[in-house]
Amino acid sequence: MRILTGDVARRKVRQLEARGSDLESLEPAVRNIIADIRKTGDRALRIYAEKWDGLKANEALRVSQAELETAWAMSAPEFKSALRLAAARIRRFCIAQRLREWQRTAGGITTGQVVRPLESVGCYVPGGRHPLVSTLLMTVVPAQVAGVKRICVVSPNPKREVLAAAHMLGVSEVFRVGGAQAVAALAYGTQSVPRVDKIVGPGNSYVTAAKKLVSFDCSIDLLAGPTEALIFSNRGRSEFIAAEFAIARRALNRRGAVLLASSREEAISWANRIAPEHITVEPGAVAGIHNAGSIFVGDYSAQAAGDYASGPNHVLPTGGAARFRGGLSVNDFLKVITVQDLSRKGLSRISKAVTHLAKIEGLTAHAESIRVRCAHA
Repeated sequence: MRILTGDVARRKVRQLEARGSDLESLEPAVRNIIADIRKTGDRALRIYAEKWDGLKANEALRVSQAELETAWAMSAPEFKSALRLAAARIRRFCIAQRLREWQRTAGGITTGQVVRPLESVGCYVPGGRHPLVSTLLMTVVPAQVAGVKRICVVSPNPKREVLAAAHMLGVSEVFRVGGAQAVAALAYGTQSVPRVDKIVGPGNSYVTAAKKLVSFDCSIDLLAGPTEALIFSNRGRSEFIAAEFAIARRALNRRGAVLLASSREEAISWANRIAPEHITVEPGAVAGIHNAGSIFVGDYSAQAAGDYASGPNHVLPTGGAARFRGGLSVNDFLKVITVQDLSRKGLSRISKAVTHLAKIEGLTAHAESIRVRCAHA
């Protein structure tokens, strides 16, 4: 791993600051997949799932309730205990994080907000060699805390552990599909997969490209890219620091670097410009960090703790997106609806200003709607 100083380090920061997702090359293929799903529904979904997701020719797209129950029954006690602990901590954090309703009254005008859950959500759980049960927890639990009525899970060739976790959380809709085809099914619906209001969860580049393309028709959480980790420190235990990167040697050699700043202020500036997914900082440094997906403080706040069981979500912004949003939260599954309740007196207090501004904008009907009410009052 390279050690960079001076102008070389500053150029590296500029390079990292300018990074982002490069999905354009995948978009034509992904558009075709989405078009196929929209046109023929389950027929196209099965073709793609059998080709890429390991779906067998005679296998149902939806996992049966019996399969979910069996997966849980066959799980080891240690696994069940770990799932319960992680889910409980995530749930407590989400409850504390949830937006609150409020209202204020002054001069005959009451304003406020009510908070309502989304009706339906699709949670994408990546497939691969290992069962990503933590992603299921991190997407389903906040949706449940928000009060989402219908939560479904899509996962290519889901492992038994994923099915067990879904059963533990009470999720009965689990589909054996992944990739861009699963995203399209969630966004537009098929005969087997009803459409949802929002799609959450990380995936590969095809999943990310599909989420980008459907985002005008179905809400999404964020566009996930390669994972990112930054350590901000001028001291530390080498074995702890090394352990954060232990299985990423190849990535570190290709993309990683040690950046030596000329001052603490410059280092903080670099960290905020890079806007990393994960950042580990010394105690007392949190106040200076404005752009990050999640902040880990001190020697014992291992990033892996946040991936599984400390409580905050591990679905985090990458590619510099931490400049404008944080990680997935319970609030991603909520809508804030404003409420206004004006008395006659309250409307009279602001009628002159509203009428004047409406006329300035040429919206005479708006002005008339105020005049009629005030004349009646």
